[in-house]
Amino acid sequence: MHPDQTQKKKLLEEIQRPLNTRSTTVQWLNRQTKEVAEQRLWDIMVHNIKAFENLIRYVGGLPNELRMVRLGSDVLPVYTEPTWCYYWKLPDVVKYCETHFRTVGELARQLDVRLSMHPGQFTVLASDNPNIVERSIEEFEYHIDVARWMGYGKDWQDFKCNVHISGRQGPAGIINVLPRLSPEARNCITIENDEMSWGIDASLELADHVALVLDIHHHWVNSGEYILPTDDRFARIVDSWRGVRPVIHYSVSREDVLVDFNTAILPDKELLLEQGYKKAKLRAHSDFMWNNAVNDWALTFWDYADIMVESKMKNLATINLHKYYHENYGIRKQELSENTRLAVSV
Repeated sequence: MHPDQTQKKKLLEEIQRPLNTRSTTVQWLNRQTKEVAEQRLWDIMVHNIKAFENLIRYVGGLPNELRMVRLGSDVLPVYTEPTWCYYWKLPDVVKYCETHFRTVGELARQLDVRLSMHPGQFTVLASDNPNIVERSIEEFEYHIDVARWMGYGKDWQDFKCNVHISGRQGPAGIINVLPRLSPEARNCITIENDEMSWGIDASLELADHVALVLDIHHHWVNSGEYILPTDDRFARIVDSWRGVRPVIHYSVSREDVLVDFNTAILPDKELLLEQGYKKAKLRAHSDFMWNNAVNDWALTFWDYADIMVESKMKNLATINLHKYYHENYGIRKQELSENTRLAVSV
C-alpha cells in the first residue's frame, strides 16, 4: 500500500497495481467463450508473476529487518477449480510459469527476502470428510507448485507454507495427511495454533512432524494469556524448526472495537468479555499495531523469531511497528542479527 492513502482511489490503484495481484471468478470465466476466458487467465498470470517480482524487488530495497513477505494465494486463479484447472496444465502455460517464477525466486534469494504463502481457510487438512481432505491437499500442493517453480522446497523450511490445524481430526489428521504430501510440501508446511478449536497444546503434538508457527494473538483470544518467549512451550515451538529461524504471527484486536482503549495497557480478555465485548470481534485484525503495550510484549519475541505482522493496512502497519521499535529500543539495534525479520503479510 502507498504511504499516502488519502489520494484519489483511481490514482492509488494505478500506483499500487504493479505490486499487487489481479484475479477473476469462476462465474465470469463461465460466461465467456473458451478463447476469451483463457486469454484472461494468461493476462492475469503474466501480470501476477510480474507483480510478485515487483513486490520482492520493493521489499528487497527495504532495511534488512523488513525483508520478509507473504505472497498472495490468488497468483494463479482457479488453479484447483475442476472446470478450469486444465488450463494450468497446458504445456505453454507450465513453461511460462517455470521460466518466470524461477526469476522471481532467484531475485528473492539474491535480495535475501524471506518468502511464505498462506492457503485460505478452506484448506482443511484435518477434516473428517475425505473429500474435503482431498481438495485441501490439492489446494496446498498448488501453493507448493508456486514455491517449487521459484526454486524452493528443496530444503527444510526454505519457504513457509502455513495452515491452521483446522478440522475435527485435529493433530492426528495432520499426521495422517503428511505422507500424502509431496516432499517439497513436507519441507515447507508449517502449522499455526488456532484461536478457537486447536490451541498451542494441540500444535505441540505435531512438534516432531512439522515446523510450528506461534500466533500470539490467536493464543490470547483462545486463552487470555500473554505467553512469553521464555515459556517452555515456545522453546518447543522453536525446536520444531530444526535450526531454522522461526516465524511467529502478530496481530491485535481492532482499534474500532477497543475504541479509546489506553494504548499503554494490555487488554484483559476476560474483563473485556465481562464488559460485553464479543470474542468474534476481538479476533479480527486491526488496521495498525495501535497498542504500545501489546507491541512491547510482541517485540520481546524478536530475539528468537521473525515477526509476521497481520494487519489490514499491510506494509504500512509493519513499517510503523519497525519505526516504533527503533524509536523505543534503538539501543539494541546493533544487537539484532542480520537474519532478523519483521515483515508484512499481504
